[in-house]
Amino acid sequence: MRLISLVLCVSWLIPASGLAQSSHTRAPDLLPDAPMPTFALLAAFADAPANTASASAGDQAADESPVIVPMTTMFPHSTTWPIWISGQANSIFQTHPTFHSPYEGINSFTAPFEYKVSLVGTLYTGLQIPGTHKLTEVLFDEEVAGGRGLSQALGLAGFTNLDVVRNPNLGSVPYVARWVINQTIPLSSDTVELQRGPFSLATEGAVRRLTFHIGKMSVPDLFDQNEVGSDSHLQFTNWAIDNNGAWDYAADTRGYTRGIAVEYFDRHWAARYGFFQMPTVANGIDLDWAFSRARGQNAEIEIDKGFISKQPGKMRVLGFWNNGHMGNYRQAIEAFESGEDAKPDITAHEHFNALKYGLGLNMEQSLTSQTRVYSRFGWNEGQHESYCYTEIDQTFQIGADHVGDRWGRPADKVGVAFVTNGISKDHWEYLKLGGHGFILGDGTLNYRRENILEAYYNLHVWRGLFYALGFSYIDNPGYNHDRGPVYVPSFRGHIDF
Repeated sequence: MRLISLVLCVSWLIPASGLAQSSHTRAPDLLPDAPMPTFALLAAFADAPANTASASAGDQAADESPVIVPMTTMFPHSTTWPIWISGQANSIFQTHPTFHSPYEGINSFTAPFEYKVSLVGTLYTGLQIPGTHKLTEVLFDEEVAGGRGLSQALGLAGFTNLDVVRNPNLGSVPYVARWVINQTIPLSSDTVELQRGPFSLATEGAVRRLTFHIGKMSVPDLFDQNEVGSDSHLQFTNWAIDNNGAWDYAADTRGYTRGIAVEYFDRHWAARYGFFQMPTVANGIDLDWAFSRARGQNAEIEIDKGFISKQPGKMRVLGFWNNGHMGNYRQAIEAFESGEDAKPDITAHEHFNALKYGLGLNMEQSLTSQTRVYSRFGWNEGQHESYCYTEIDQTFQIGADHVGDRWGRPADKVGVAFVTNGISKDHWEYLKLGGHGFILGDGTLNYRRENILEAYYNLHVWRGLFYALGFSYIDNPGYNHDRGPVYVPSFRGHIDF
């Protein structure tokens, strides 16, 4: 299976590996890693048959004529076969011209011109266990990641490529991304139609039901989903736009963890809770089995109701609280100012069972059958170190997408989003004094909020083949008003099997 996954990626983008180089390189021991992406829209596209009527991007208004959407996977997927097999390969090329930078630190986004290519390939498999009335499923996904991100994915709180692996020591050897057991318990006789995909094989389910998930997974597979901004393969690529940047969700270096989650679904709302392993060190690959001292917990309420008549919409309220081996910014600052430490070092003030908590709001709303808007707000307490995702303590984003029905391209999509990120006073003072986290560290800091604008056009070429042009504008990169702005054009190739 590892060989199959590797072949998927290599056959898709052999030339890309040769482009994964730049005018700036960094020593491997200075490179942390990035969480991996979620694939929210893969399920939405996977079952669309050729030349049949379906809603454009899932938001067709009930009182309008249906739109003919072409087949968007290389091969059709059965809705009755108990086995699921699919795959994807995604490659992103990004570059930036030289920008204003009077100084740089060990974790800076480097100023000279550079370009990089990333590659992620995934093989999805699933099985509905016979004799369980399709209520028990086993999922197993194999993945491979290669290439690099700009400046080795350092120096930006909202980095431009969610697919990037920031630790080259991990290599491009295929690895197990997910193994999950899903168990559904019906609580009503009424049923609703469900979308079949790589994360859930059911085509219908009880209106009221409980679903348990246990195994290895990515927490955003279940939480903080958003149909407009959650997928770096067919939508935006910035990890502060595809996810809530202030949500420091439990994850290892590749973005996966082990744990258990339960979801309750009702007719117009849902609730979910998850309990997961935390990494042993900030952004580390190893997960801590001692739940008494390290654990990540998440809870979310989802309201399935739009604010506009006859147009679908959803709202989600998310809370998280993590216990782990985390340091405190204020303690690190005081130790430096007292002379105890030669330089500010958050890792010298870590202790077990430290608590980091926060909340998030998430909204999506269709305006018409072609146009949707979305927004997210995120906040965390900002006193303990950023540990799993990125160095953001407050974030607000807003964006929209529009499908190409009006110009005869119903599988094409254009999107634009804006995000503004911030950090706590203790966090930016720590960076100003010369401290660094696992992403940021210019050596000093003239603090301003990091503001990012991203736009893309996603072109459906044939069946599961997509190309996208993108552009990002980043003001105050890494919260530093002395540096930037930065312009990042990008090109993405994607294929769904």
